Amino acid sequence: MLGDRVEVLVDVGDGVRSFDIAATKAGRRVEVSTSRGTVEVAEVTRTGNIVRSGRFMQTRVVAIVEHPAAEDEEAKPRARKRRPVSDDQSALL
Repeated sequence: MLGDRVEVLVDVGDGVRSFDIAATKAGRRVEVSTSRGTVEVAEVTRTGNIVRSGRFMQTRVVAIVEHPAAEDEEAKPRARKRRPVSDDQSALL
């Protein structure tokens, strides 16, 4: 969903570095998967195609922080724009 973001903190030897992967368009989501010693964070489209991804060694990952999209934006219904009513017509509402 637009606004979802995952932050990965990785130990790079001389400190900790932060990497962000976010859902940049509507209909995209961010998925986190772990397999064979690697952590993969990917931005995925509705059809499952990977748009951007990041792979990290599992032993170097310090933290994975998921930031979901704000709920209040999601819950708000979108206001429909109405066409202006001309002077010689009455409104139906």
